[in-house]
Amino acid sequence: MTDYLSLAGQLMMVRLFGTELDADTDAFLRAHKVRGACLFRQNMTDAAQLTRFTGALRDAMGPEALVALDQEGGAVVRSTWVPAPPSAMALGAADDVELARAIGAAVARAVRALGFNWNFAPVLDLNNNPHNPVIAERSFGADPETATRIALAWMEGSESEGVACCVKHFPGHGDTHVDSHRDLPTVDKPLAELERFEFAPFRIAAPSAPAVMTAHIVYPALDPDNPATMSRAILTGILREQFGYQGVIITDGMDMHAIAHRYGAGQAAVNALVAGADMVMAIGARETQVETLHAIAAAIESGVLPLPEVEARLARLSALARSHPAGGAAYAADTDSADRVLMARAWRAGLTALRQPVRPPKGSKVRLVARQDVVSDGVSEAGVPAAAIAAALGRLYDVELATFADAETFDWSALPQDGRLTMLASTSRRRYGPHARATWRPDLHIALWNPYQALDFDAPALMTYGFAAPALDAVVGWLAGDLDATGRCPVPGFDG
Repeated sequence: MTDYLSLAGQLMMVRLFGTELDADTDAFLRAHKVRGACLFRQNMTDAAQLTRFTGALRDAMGPEALVALDQEGGAVVRSTWVPAPPSAMALGAADDVELARAIGAAVARAVRALGFNWNFAPVLDLNNNPHNPVIAERSFGADPETATRIALAWMEGSESEGVACCVKHFPGHGDTHVDSHRDLPTVDKPLAELERFEFAPFRIAAPSAPAVMTAHIVYPALDPDNPATMSRAILTGILREQFGYQGVIITDGMDMHAIAHRYGAGQAAVNALVAGADMVMAIGARETQVETLHAIAAAIESGVLPLPEVEARLARLSALARSHPAGGAAYAADTDSADRVLMARAWRAGLTALRQPVRPPKGSKVRLVARQDVVSDGVSEAGVPAAAIAAALGRLYDVELATFADAETFDWSALPQDGRLTMLASTSRRRYGPHARATWRPDLHIALWNPYQALDFDAPALMTYGFAAPALDAVVGWLAGDLDATGRCPVPGFDG
């Protein structure tokens, strides 16, 4: 007798809660043969805890376990104590394929040592939209060939260290004004433009990418009724049949509002599998996971998901797991140290100057303006605290810190007119609003996250594409005259 629940479980990736594998969750994974788990920042405290957790997951899910995380680099990292990789756009600004390959390998070394065998990276979205609220510096750039060349070198590095990659978000999230975590975006472009631009990286990656993640976006030219995650015309018709893709297709998180606020969890999962996905990321609460499990099982039993198609999906997932076996690997202290040096070099290589900034002399009196709080956009880790930036700049200057809670109500003109040079440090992804753009007048803008914020002010700027400690060190190194900002921003609009 066919165990439909166990077949369904093998097509699911679940989210876990807490920092240890509790007995109830262990029993749930074993009973339904769930083979996929995605861990997030709240599941992690340190290397010892995380290695213990992933080990317990492998034991519960078996030798073909897929233990995943998002360790893209820049702001989107989950393990924050390992060597901090630069964001995709920082590597795009450096435009060095060998450096990108080395970074991909270093990222993989660190996460494999923690017990992961699947990393949801690199991003293949081409960011040509300055107002994209969720991609921005997560993209390698706007030129399809250049960005894809660097992204695939990163992927080759990861593969060389035994960690599977997953390119995302097919067929392209770069030209949206809406974050699919919060609502359902639409990319209303003609097919010819999609083929020339959005599709290009995924078409190039199709022969080599182990896995592809879907986008929760409607493309009316492709399928006016369904987001890509649920569109057979897109996942099967374009990705499988036109591009000849043979690897694993996994959905983005089905708890994201673009899906969860419009569809029942079970029906959404079935729709995605019918469309051509191999694995559903059911990362809601346990009740949602159970609903998803039973809906998939019922679809298999009824023939909505034909058994031969299910077996083909299971074979692709097994092949991915067998070619990237889960299990911790040694990560020696000297390797960690060497990888930190590598990451710092890559952050420096991406550092980009805009509008010819001038270094203030050492010992200058500086006023630093920055946000009071550190924030996350729900996808990323929280930004760097204002006090940490002030301390870093304090290595060179006499720094006075002024913070704001809300950029749209902060009165720049109330800053003392005392001759101090004013530096603005931007530490969130959100673009500035009309009040700030019209009234703020920084002498130097340090854009520590979203490079497009440098376009909000007609001021000299340094762009790091991320706020990790080595990014801030690169800024201080430039200010000290120890290095030049040689990066070139790989998206339009930064020619000043």
